[in-house]
Amino acid sequence: MCKIIVIGGGWAGCSAALRARKAGADVTLLEKTDMLLGLGNVGGIMRNNGRFTAAEENIALGNGELFEITDKLALHKNVDFPGHKHASFYDVAMIEPEVRRFLESLGIKIKTMTRVVDVMTCGKSLEGVVDAAGNIYMGDAFVETTGSTGPMGNCMRYGNGCSMCILRCPSFGPRVSVTQRCGLDDVFAYKEDGTVGAFSGSCKLEKRTLSKKLQKRLSKDGYAVVPLPDELVNREKMNRKVCRQYALDAYAENVILIDTGHAKLMTPFFNLEDLRKVEGFENVRFADPYAGGKGNSVRYMSVGIRDEYMRARGMDNLFLGGEKSGFFVGHTEALTTGALAGFNAVKFARGEELLRLPEDLATGDILAYAQEVLLQKDGMDRRFTFAGGEYFERMKKKGLYSTDSKTITKKVESLGLLNVYNEG
Repeated sequence: MCKIIVIGGGWAGCSAALRARKAGADVTLLEKTDMLLGLGNVGGIMRNNGRFTAAEENIALGNGELFEITDKLALHKNVDFPGHKHASFYDVAMIEPEVRRFLESLGIKIKTMTRVVDVMTCGKSLEGVVDAAGNIYMGDAFVETTGSTGPMGNCMRYGNGCSMCILRCPSFGPRVSVTQRCGLDDVFAYKEDGTVGAFSGSCKLEKRTLSKKLQKRLSKDGYAVVPLPDELVNREKMNRKVCRQYALDAYAENVILIDTGHAKLMTPFFNLEDLRKVEGFENVRFADPYAGGKGNSVRYMSVGIRDEYMRARGMDNLFLGGEKSGFFVGHTEALTTGALAGFNAVKFARGEELLRLPEDLATGDILAYAQEVLLQKDGMDRRFTFAGGEYFERMKKKGLYSTDSKTITKKVESLGLLNVYNEG
């Protein structure tokens, strides 16, 4: 039985570990904090716009288990909110333990509070990784899904300071790039104004600190749109967001809230004193990130270069998923990239042919397109998500967007890929 080590326990890492285990590998998942899912603990939005198509493609490919969990824990389904259709919002408070129990039930060894800080290499092969306590984890192949957020110094230098976000670098230590430790060059993104990085796209408010009227609206509809007075409209802030699918006028002119158990505020930050001037927000306070009135985490500071199989260029047995593998935005995107990375890590360890998702599928096309753009001189300020912006427009233009589950399944079957992820 081959041994796969997954470094980083966000949605991409969980997806990679799942697919590697289902393919028959001995899998160890290393996570530096005390919880899995990372930004998935504050996100919660699924199936909006082209993410519906991508979710159904993943399910048809055999990567449906984690989508089933998010669907099961959805507080609201088939919601249309500004710029987005047929979205679902899962309960961010309940999702992590559900996913953890599921992965453990499969025999995946999960080690939290285990921060990888160094590597052991031999030429172009990664032989093991070392954690901060000096423990060594040897493997046949590795998947890095450490993300691209932080560490604190980047948030201080390129953002508004550490916001004590859900990744909690002050508590569990800064993220360390495995690719860089292997001697590979990472890249970082630029904002539209030419500065480095991009702000995480939202904050969390304590739902019970909103007015009763707003709480009822959120519980009933799943979202709320509250117009801002002219003096509080800040369009420039939208250009600094990582989530380009929300960089719309509606998100500058209004306070837009999503019900994920908390009230998710769809803006990178909002001055608390100003927010309390808006009707219904007189008593409001932030949850994670606790300094959401000032700033948010800065992302895309450490993105690796990979091939079409999700393998890091320059290392034979290191695969990448999530934001580590490109300028991707969102949980569905992390689940997609992580699955292919974990599956191909096992294929490599066994000496078998690696899987490349075809561009006839949205899940394959986004991987190819994002990598093509990443290697262009002007590609460092572009983001890719099924949910909006540049890539969703491409999806529609190429006829890849569909909300017909049966049609999507038939397409995957016609390509000979139905349930391919479970053929290991």
